[in-house]
Amino acid sequence: MKTMALRLWLLLGLALAAGCGSDAPPSAPEQSAAPPATAADIERESARLTAWLNARYEEELAFSPIEKTLQGRKDDYDKLDDNSEAGLDEQLRWREGTVDELKSTFDYALLTPEAKISYDLWTYQLERAEAAQPFRRRAYQFTQRSGPHTQLPQFLINFHRVDEEADMTAYIARLGETARYLEQTLERAKLAAAEGVHAPRFAYEAVIMQARAIVTGAPFGGAGDAPLFADAKAKIDALVANGKIDAARAEELRTAFAAALTEQLMPAYDDVIAWVESDLPNTDEAPTGIWKLPQGREYYAERLAAMTTTEMTADEIHELGLREVARIQGEMEAIRQRVGFKGSLQELFAFVREDPQFFFPNNDEGREAYLQAARDYLGAIKQKLPDYFGLLPKADLIVKRVEPFREEPGAAQHYFGGTPDGSRPGIYYAHLIDMTSMPKWDMESVAYHEGLPGHHMQISIAQELTGIPKFRTQLGVTAYAEGWGLYAEALAKEMGGYEDPYSDLGRLGNEIWRAVRLVVDTGMHAKGWTEEQAVAYFMANAPTSEGQIRSEIQRYLVTPGQATAYKVGMLKIQELRAKAERELGARFDIRGFHDAVLGGGALPLSILERRVNDWIASQNPG
Repeated sequence: MKTMALRLWLLLGLALAAGCGSDAPPSAPEQSAAPPATAADIERESARLTAWLNARYEEELAFSPIEKTLQGRKDDYDKLDDNSEAGLDEQLRWREGTVDELKSTFDYALLTPEAKISYDLWTYQLERAEAAQPFRRRAYQFTQRSGPHTQLPQFLINFHRVDEEADMTAYIARLGETARYLEQTLERAKLAAAEGVHAPRFAYEAVIMQARAIVTGAPFGGAGDAPLFADAKAKIDALVANGKIDAARAEELRTAFAAALTEQLMPAYDDVIAWVESDLPNTDEAPTGIWKLPQGREYYAERLAAMTTTEMTADEIHELGLREVARIQGEMEAIRQRVGFKGSLQELFAFVREDPQFFFPNNDEGREAYLQAARDYLGAIKQKLPDYFGLLPKADLIVKRVEPFREEPGAAQHYFGGTPDGSRPGIYYAHLIDMTSMPKWDMESVAYHEGLPGHHMQISIAQELTGIPKFRTQLGVTAYAEGWGLYAEALAKEMGGYEDPYSDLGRLGNEIWRAVRLVVDTGMHAKGWTEEQAVAYFMANAPTSEGQIRSEIQRYLVTPGQATAYKVGMLKIQELRAKAERELGARFDIRGFHDAVLGGGALPLSILERRVNDWIASQNPG
């Protein structure tokens, strides 16, 4: 997973509701009828645009202390974002003003091709925000997948670094900010509910369990320490060990932290739990998609445009999925014959879902074995990167288990990017609470998707780019990021991965999983399929375990459209590569192609196509 693509998962509820997600390419402004420009004119105007965009991006960051922290900064370290509707309106007005200024200040014709991309991306973000704004109250604010009840504790534990005493006092202040953010989000959930928008029952049940896990244990009561208190105590102990504070001050900080938890944070969590429990009777026990919501079909069309960055309709995406499922099953049939399995393809699916040889033990030793195997796969592929890429990431990558308070059986693994300066590595997270949902045969392709040459490589390279405006190094575009992740799974086979045929079956299993997504996401949100219909289709057409499948279907129900981005993005990248190979012939350089795709940061697919076409033209002798 962004992905978006992926740091932005922390703020998914905010992004969906605010319409700040990226994703349907802008139309370029008309060329001005000006005298022929000199190279110096073009360079000067392009440099001026970059400086202007950098200044505007700093203004944008002022709206998000969370994003500053994710980037490794410590200004506004005691604050969190404003997640009220009024706060979102203020951001939208600011973005509208910047685009007006952009259009009145710069001559599009006097920009380099790279600067034109920057211009187009800035206006594009406004177009997406304006398209999403009418559906702000259609997004589910609290679900098993997203919401501040889990995302803010995760953020504080993993990203609020404590190096000095002041960092801990900022941490304590952020507990009060977390309470305020929760109450703002709860108010938005209530406004949406008043218009008939209620998350599915399974989502609410998970939210209650997750929220209670945050406020259970010391200092709230119950065995052990609550997650945030355990984290704070460890960070305070580190300050003592490093000579930053003495024992007396450490005790004062622990006492202040405990007070903020019980007096500020707990009441906000109690409010969330109480309201979700009160709204449970309004939910559907057998959920279906968002077509049933007020403006549901229009909302889904906006989500598809945002996530795929195309104009494809739900019907077109559905049909594409059916074709891809049939094609990939043909490749899986070849592997069935290769391994000598005597039954049908569906019987092979049942075999790999159930046979114990395909699973690590469901205990801590098995969980550590899974993590180490993923590290081994990533270490081997890392040695081959220079043969396929000119641009290589500097940032490190670690593999770890998801924190217990947000771990879900069978949930999708995911990636969180590191800091631009490399001080914090990228993290590949795995849900390992139920090892019977984590087969060995698909873990190799998952590691490549989340790590190398997938999300870690793409996001780290983007963050490390120079010569383009800063906002482009941090931009998330779901179809691009997830399309690259899925493309990376296939690329790893060229790079020597998947020596075990069952791992290759796992690669195809993960690809068909993304093709099935096109069918079931549109099935549930546009065609009225129920959750059980979607599960049945998935089970019949992919080897994925039932536990993973049920978790996935519930994911699609609460994040409409997002799951369609993967296959659409992958197919575009493969299409562009095929075009480059066809047109360049012997001059085609795989390293150059990959650098063209990754060297501009995350892009809507039409702008990515423009960038690759420019690279192809540059490789042809003039």
